[in-house]
Amino acid sequence: MSSHANSGLTGADIRAKLNHPVVDADGHMIESTFAVLDFVRQVGGPDIANRYQDMLRGDQTGPGRRAVWVGNSGPGSIDRATAMLPKLYRARLDEAGIDFGVVYGTLALSVLRLDDDDLRPVVYRAMNMLYADMFKDVSDRLTPAALIPMHTPEEAMAELDFAVGELGLKAIVVNTLLYRPAPEVLREAPHLAHLALNLESPGIDMADAYDPVWEKCVALGVAPSCHNAFRGRTTTHGSPRNYCFNSLGSFGDSSEFFCRSLFFGGVPHRFPDLKFCFLEGGAGWAGQLYNSLFEYWEKRNVAALARNLDPARLDIELLVEMFEKFGDEHLTAERVRADPHQPASTQFFGAPEELDDFAASGIRQPEDIRRIFDQNFYFGSEADDRMTAVAFDSRLNHHGAKLNAVLGSDIGHWDVPDMTKVMVEAYELLDDGFVTEDDFRDFTYANVVRMHTGMNPDFFKGTVVETEVETLKSETA
Repeated sequence: MSSHANSGLTGADIRAKLNHPVVDADGHMIESTFAVLDFVRQVGGPDIANRYQDMLRGDQTGPGRRAVWVGNSGPGSIDRATAMLPKLYRARLDEAGIDFGVVYGTLALSVLRLDDDDLRPVVYRAMNMLYADMFKDVSDRLTPAALIPMHTPEEAMAELDFAVGELGLKAIVVNTLLYRPAPEVLREAPHLAHLALNLESPGIDMADAYDPVWEKCVALGVAPSCHNAFRGRTTTHGSPRNYCFNSLGSFGDSSEFFCRSLFFGGVPHRFPDLKFCFLEGGAGWAGQLYNSLFEYWEKRNVAALARNLDPARLDIELLVEMFEKFGDEHLTAERVRADPHQPASTQFFGAPEELDDFAASGIRQPEDIRRIFDQNFYFGSEADDRMTAVAFDSRLNHHGAKLNAVLGSDIGHWDVPDMTKVMVEAYELLDDGFVTEDDFRDFTYANVVRMHTGMNPDFFKGTVVETEVETLKSETA
C-alpha cells in the first residue's frame, strides 16, 4: 500500500479526518550507547560496563558479519534524532497524526537475547532505569516499555517488581525465545555448548514454572508483549550475508511460536484476564493460526481421536478383505493379517485422553478458541501491511471473528523513512476498502486501549487521551 505515501498528505491530515484518537502500540526509540553504558556502569560497575561495551563492538564487527544499514540517515536524519530524543519525539507526534505512543527500545531487541548470566541482570536493570529517565518528562504522550528477562522465573519476577513496582513503567516486553544448551553437549563438551542450543518457550512444556510470572503480571497490571525475531544460527532466517532474507517473516515466526505455545500450554486458560501482544509480525500469521486451530480441533479433539484414529478400532477383517481383492504378491491378505498396524504412528494402544494435545489449553468446544483470541491476544501490525485486513475479515475467520490487530508504527526504524507518512499508509486500508471505519478505529485506537486498560484501568490516566479513553471504557463496559 503506497499509493498515497508519496503524496503531500501527512499524518496530521489523516488525524484531522478521524473522530477518535490514534494510539501507537509500537513506536521505537534509539538508545544512545554512551547513555546506556552510563547506567550499566551505575548498576554493575566499570568492569561490567567495559565487558558490555566489548560485546556490543563484537556484535557489530564479528567474523562473517555483513554491514547493514538499518537506521534513518540523510533526509531521514530528523527522524533519527526524533527516535533518540523523547522530547523531540513528543514535539513531532502531531505531525505524525499520533496522540499517544508506547515506545520500545532498539538496542533492547539484542538485550532480549542476552544469555550471559553476569551481564544480563545488570543490563536489563540499567536499560529500564535509562528508559524511566528518558521519558519522565513526556508521560502525557509517550510511555516506554520495560525489558523483562525470562531466563528464569525468579529473574523475571525481580525485574517486574523493580521496573513496574519501583520505576512505575506501565508496559513490558519479555524474552519469548529461550535458548538452553543441549544437556549432552554441556556435559561432554561445555566449550561447545553455545553451538548446540535448544529453543524453548516459557509458555509450554515447563509445567507451571512460569505461572508466578504471569500471576505477577496480572497483579501489576501489565500485558506481556513479544518482540523477538527468529533469526540466526540454526533458524530458517540464518543467512550471514542477506539481511532482507533474515528479516522477512522473522518477527511473525517468533510471535506465532509464542502464541501457539501459550495456547497449547494453557496460559490463557489459567490466567483468563492476562493479555498478550505480539509485535511487528503483522496479523497474517495470526489469521492462519486462528483458523488452522479450528481445523485441528475438528479432527484431533479427544472425541475425534477416539472415533477416527484409535488403532484399537481398526477393522482388520475389512483390511484383509480389501487386500484379498486388490493386493498382489507383496501385498497379501496373510501378511496384513499378521501385522495390520503398519505405520509406526498407529502402534500405540491406550486411552485417547493420553494423546489429547488440547487438554492443557482448556478448549472444550470451538467457541473457546475464539474466546481466547478475543480476550487474550493482540497483534501488532505495521501501517503498510495489507494482511492486516485479514484480521478484520469476519467472513473468512471462523465464528465471524475479528482479530485484535493494533497499529505499530515502527517509527525510528529503517522501514519508516518518514514518520509523518505512517498514518497516511495506514489509512489506505480504509481508503481502498479493505476495512471499515469501525475496523480502522479498532486498529488505530480501541484495540490497544482495551488491551492496556484491561490490565490496568489507569494506564492512560494523566495522558492526553484520558478523557476519550474513559468514554471508550464506558461504551464497552
